[in-house]
Amino acid sequence: MSKHDLLDFVWWEITGRCQLACDHCYASSGPGETHGTMTVSDWCRVITQTRATGAILGQFIGGEPTLHPALPELVRHALATGMEVEIYTNLVRVTPAMWETFRLPGVRLATSYYSDRAEEHRAITKHPSLRSTTKNIARARELGIPLRAGVIGVLFRQRTGQAAAVLERLGVTEIGYDDLREVGRGIRGDGPGVDQLCGNCADRQVAISPTGEVWPCVFSRWLPVGNVHRSSLPAILMGETFTQVVSDLRREFGERLAGSHSKPCRPDPCSPDCSPSCQPQRNCRPAGNCAPNYSCGPCAPKDQNCNPLRNCNPNKCRPTSK
Repeated sequence: MSKHDLLDFVWWEITGRCQLACDHCYASSGPGETHGTMTVSDWCRVITQTRATGAILGQFIGGEPTLHPALPELVRHALATGMEVEIYTNLVRVTPAMWETFRLPGVRLATSYYSDRAEEHRAITKHPSLRSTTKNIARARELGIPLRAGVIGVLFRQRTGQAAAVLERLGVTEIGYDDLREVGRGIRGDGPGVDQLCGNCADRQVAISPTGEVWPCVFSRWLPVGNVHRSSLPAILMGETFTQVVSDLRREFGERLAGSHSKPCRPDPCSPDCSPSCQPQRNCRPAGNCAPNYSCGPCAPKDQNCNPLRNCNPNKCRPTSK
C-alpha cells in the first residue's frame, strides 16, 4: 500500500489539560496536566504528514483542546492541507477568538453530555459545567456550526435519555451513546483490554498523543506503535510494530466475535460515534465506523437493535446505564 493511502482519520490529542476532572476520562485529563512535549512546529509537521497519508478528517481532542493556545493556528494549518477538522470540546468556556475558529469553513464540533440535571452532570465532571455547556451548544446551533453530541453512561440510573431529549430540543441531530470504558480514570474492574474497543482500531485511523505516542485509537493507550518525535507518521504506519499490533488486534477481535452468542450488528456507517457496544447492556457488538466520518457514502439501513439514542426517539427510548 502506498504511503499516500494509509489513513482516513486521525485523532490529534494536543493536550492533557482540562477544566474538568471527569470520573470516566480515558485520558486521565485534568487541570493539573500539561500540553505534553509536542511543540506547535511538531504538530504542524505531523498534521502535514497526516494529510500525506491520505487522511481527509482530523479531530483535535484532549484534554480540552481549546485550552491549547495554538489551537486556532493548528486548525488553520489542517484546513490549509485540504483536510476537514472536528474539535472535540467540553464547551465549558468559549472565547470570541475560539468562536471565530469554530466558524471556519470545514470545521465542526463534538461534545459530551451527561444529564439534564446540574447536580448529576457535576457529579460526573467534577465542575458546575451543565449550564455553560448547554448554553454553548445552543449558541453553536444558532451560528450554524455543525455539532454532534455523545451521551455517556457513567452512573447507575443516570438520566441519559433525558439528556438526549435536551440535546434534541436544542436542535442537535447527531446524538450518540457510549458506555463508560475501563481506560484511564474509567477503570472499575477488569481495566484496559480489547473488550473496551469497538473493533476498528487502526482501521485507517490512529491517534497521536501530547508526547508523540501513536496508538491504534485514543482508547487503546496501552498499545503504542511508535512515536512521531522519533519517526515520521508514514514510517510508523508502514513499520513492523504497527503491522504486528494491527494483526494481533484483528485476530483478537475475530476470536471475540466468533465466541460470542450475541448478535453482531452494523450501526449506520455514517455514524459519528465510537462505542464499545451498541447498547448499554453490551449485548451487541458494533462493526461500523469508530471515527467520525462525515464524507461517507449512502448509509445502510439502521439496525433497530443498535444504539438506542441514535436509532429512536429519546423520549420513547431511555436506556439504562450500568
